[in-house]
Order: sequence, then structure tokens, then C-alpha cells
Amino acid sequence: MTSPRVVAVVPAAGVGSRMQADRPKQYLTLNGKTILEHTIDALLNHPLVDEVVVAISPDDAYFDEYGLRNKPIRVVDGGNERADSVLNGIMSLGENDWALVHDAARPCIEESDISALLEVMHSTEVSGGILATPVRDTMKRVKPATNVISHTEDREGLWHALTPQLFPASLLKRALHDGLAQGAVITDEASAMELAGHSVAMVNGSLANIKITHPADLPLAEFYLKQKFSAQGYNPQSYSANNHKAQS
Repeated sequence: MTSPRVVAVVPAAGVGSRMQADRPKQYLTLNGKTILEHTIDALLNHPLVDEVVVAISPDDAYFDEYGLRNKPIRVVDGGNERADSVLNGIMSLGENDWALVHDAARPCIEESDISALLEVMHSTEVSGGILATPVRDTMKRVKPATNVISHTEDREGLWHALTPQLFPASLLKRALHDGLAQGAVITDEASAMELAGHSVAMVNGSLANIKITHPADLPLAEFYLKQKFSAQGYNPQSYSANNHKAQS
């Protein structure tokens, strides 16, 4: 029996206004390459990822500037919201494909974390899974429209949701479509699957898998990338789609 394909879907149509930069955050540079390049290359270089689909804004003025179309990826139009971009990205996937959805602004993803998440494909108890980390800090709930503490939340069982998030493409497509039609607030793929009644596994991931959101995140991401490439013996600027896919 043929193994199902794993297709990475990268929603990259956001503008990243909180970065206060002159361009969307995915095009800021770390270690000589854009954040988006680091993210795409990490996915392309995983031996079990068969394809990468990137959803960009139709008005994107930077994607071609960095030669990203030269990479072995497929490019589709993004939408107004993340869920729209992801849905556009998985529309052409096969019925037996699995969608591995990953934030464009998480360039520090580690191969071992992707491999651990892909193990969910063999489970009969859940419909998919996401990378996450248990909450370690004390969590406070504030009163509505104030910065005044209402109470301290019990952090037992609380996790920070990360990406990638992995689901059968057919199920995720239906869940996103139905959730958007209902006007539901879909903050990630897991929330759409939860709304549709599916069980989702949490897979403990690395704390280095940060999402670049604010300017202060850039030096931390740069540090994690340098550590990653040093451990693997790579030059950050030459690390690209040079794995088995490019050689085959």
C-alpha cells in the first residue's frame, strides 16, 4: 500500500504590522536569508515532506524579489485571514494527503519535532495533532476591558499551541470550510478541527520553535538558528533545498 503524501502548507499572506518594519515580517533577514526562506528550507529538507505549498498575498511585492519561485515549491494566492490562506493551500491536495500547516514566521522548526508530529499519522485514536509546549508561567485572567487581575488560572493541562499542525487534508478542508461558513473564530487549524468534533493530539515540541511577532523576537530567532546550523554542521546561507528531493 502506498504511503500517504505529506504536503506542508505555509500561510504567508500576512503583513506583520506588529513588527513595525518596512515589509512583511516573513521578508526580514536572519543570518543572510529571509525568515520565509529559512522556514521553507526547513520543510523541504525533511525527508518525509513530499511538497511545500506557500500561500502569498496577490499583492505581494517581495516574493519574487528574493527568488523564492526558484525553489521546488508551489505558490497559491492567500486570503484575507489565515484560515482562508490555509484553505486555498489545501484545495488541490489529494484525498489521501496529509496537510502539515506551518507558520511562515517560525523559521526555527527542528527536523526532530516534525518527525515526532508525523507519528500521529499512525494513531487510530486522534484525527491529527499539533506541536505544543506546556504552560510554565503563572497565568492571570484580567477583568474585561481592564488590566486588573480577575484571578489566577490553573495552568494544569494548559499548553501553548505551536505549528506545524497535521491533519488529513480532506478532514481539514471540510472543517475550515464549515467553520468559515459559520463565522467561527478560527485561530489555528486545530480550532477548526475541534469545532468539527475531531480529537487532536498534543505533541511536545521544542521551546526554540518561536513565532517571530515583535522586533525583540528577531535576535532570539537568530540565536536559535545559529545553534541549529552549528549542531548540524551547516552554513546558514547555503542551507537550502539540497536534500534528497533536489538530488533525486
